[in-house]
Amino acid sequence: MKNSYLEKFVSDVADLTKPDDIFWCNGSEKENEKLISQMIKKGILIKLNQKKNPNSYLHRSDPNDVARTEHLTFICSKKEDETGPTNNWSEPNQFKAKLNNLFNGVMKTRTMYVVPYLMGPEGSPYSQVGIQITDSSYVVANLRIMTRMGDRALKHLGESDNFVKGIHSTGDLNPDRRYIGHFPEERLIMSIGSGYGGNALLSKKCHALRIASAMARKEDWLAEHMLVLGLESPDGELTYISGAFPSASGKTNLALMKPPEAYKRWKTWTLGDDIAWLHKGKDDRLWAINPEAGFFGVAPGTNMKSNPNAIESLRKNAIFTNVAVTADGNPWWDGLTDDPPDDLTDWHGKSWKPGNGKASHPNSRFTTTIHQTPSVSPKIDDPQGVPVSAMLFGGRRAKLTPLIYESFNWVHGVFIGATMGAETTAAAVGKVGVIRRDPMAMRPFCGYHIADYFRHWIKIGSSMDNPPRIFHVNWFRLDDDGKFIWPGFGDNIRVLKWVVDRVKGRGKAIKTPIGYTPTPDALDLKDLNISSSDLSDLLKVDNKAWLEEMKEIRTFFTSLGKKLPNDLWDELSKLESRLKA
Repeated sequence: MKNSYLEKFVSDVADLTKPDDIFWCNGSEKENEKLISQMIKKGILIKLNQKKNPNSYLHRSDPNDVARTEHLTFICSKKEDETGPTNNWSEPNQFKAKLNNLFNGVMKTRTMYVVPYLMGPEGSPYSQVGIQITDSSYVVANLRIMTRMGDRALKHLGESDNFVKGIHSTGDLNPDRRYIGHFPEERLIMSIGSGYGGNALLSKKCHALRIASAMARKEDWLAEHMLVLGLESPDGELTYISGAFPSASGKTNLALMKPPEAYKRWKTWTLGDDIAWLHKGKDDRLWAINPEAGFFGVAPGTNMKSNPNAIESLRKNAIFTNVAVTADGNPWWDGLTDDPPDDLTDWHGKSWKPGNGKASHPNSRFTTTIHQTPSVSPKIDDPQGVPVSAMLFGGRRAKLTPLIYESFNWVHGVFIGATMGAETTAAAVGKVGVIRRDPMAMRPFCGYHIADYFRHWIKIGSSMDNPPRIFHVNWFRLDDDGKFIWPGFGDNIRVLKWVVDRVKGRGKAIKTPIGYTPTPDALDLKDLNISSSDLSDLLKVDNKAWLEEMKEIRTFFTSLGKKLPNDLWDELSKLESRLKA
């Protein structure tokens, strides 16, 4: 099927970048095998132990290209006021001219790959087509895992012009010539100078969140940095929950959670670990799809205790980026085992010994399909998605925030999400315990003014008679000795059970100034070594400390300017009054 809009887009980019060859990707296994073989010959990929890790490979990126570059990421709305204080703005015509200058002739001697990809299940009215043009075969291989790539995307597109355009080149990997520009009005992304995932896999944060969030605002839906999971009780009652968590707050571990022995009759179903698109259904509920088809997960800290389902999903058909390799050719990263094995080769490709720094990069990654995850939901490819009954906002607070509390209503829930954040730890540069506000975990990913984003959230909930119930969780409360009180990981299902009970109208709760917390007997603590005093500490609401928190929230709200909805100012005043009372 011919598509004149697509052909013109490809032709225009080819005229600009001047590649030696143009390769249209169809997504087939034969095509993938050919690209993998070529990358192995060029040293872009390294074969891992094929007996223990079938069809799995290692990629080492340039040492200066190992993470997202938020300071070089721009939202180029026509009006600066549309962008807001949490984003970088550049005038669209000027920035595009700057990028076009860098793209001019950049693909000489290279192949230009045209990668059609589908975000969301085939046949879904909520799915979207993107077209990424790239000169990186590594990007192509990852997109094949992360999206529904190739001919099926073209089939979904047909002769329409309704696709998100992405132009990417690794350039010369010079950080001084590295930029990512988003043009929401044109549904266009331009990225140059990086081969790293979040900068180069344009389907992910660039399309699925920054561009999609701007689309969602206009079209009355939500594009969120959220996991989606199903929780099935022993009697077959199934409840779907979404959750937004800042970095290092346990989002992927929760999405792939494996229940502990005490909950072995319960089932958890993984629908997504990172991104959710939520639309209002005819039944007045929010329905979620995962626009992705794979994981691009952080490797360090992932192990059989923290995330056994992730480990099982990595046994085959995976690409590992910037991990270490054992002497017998297996991937290894910090935290995979208690002690590093002997004779490791580090992520630079050099022999590693204890004391030589990290063997794997702290942001090393794995890419694998969601479909081979043991906990993958049978609904993963359902065009309608799943109905979301509860939303979690997660923070990382040592003392202030209880293990869990529920909002009084939707607007109060938006307030909770808008003010969530995490404390810096000793691993971070700067002062320990400083709060970084990360509203809905969307601060780096919202494609327009964050205050307008809050207004959009309020509008969505207000238009529904039965919006999801909103909760806040905090797995990271510390005791006086600086140790975690709550065990976390699989035992988080005990908290989720209370969430389900609340949704079903049977969970017992206490009304506090900040929201509803569980009664001491509402959480099932069987087989856990948690004393009554520990439980009291986990659920404690310290009015004095919260009043201090209100000062910080007020400062944050003020920084967002006049666009901040009055509803949120009202929630702040109500909370202060409840705390003082």
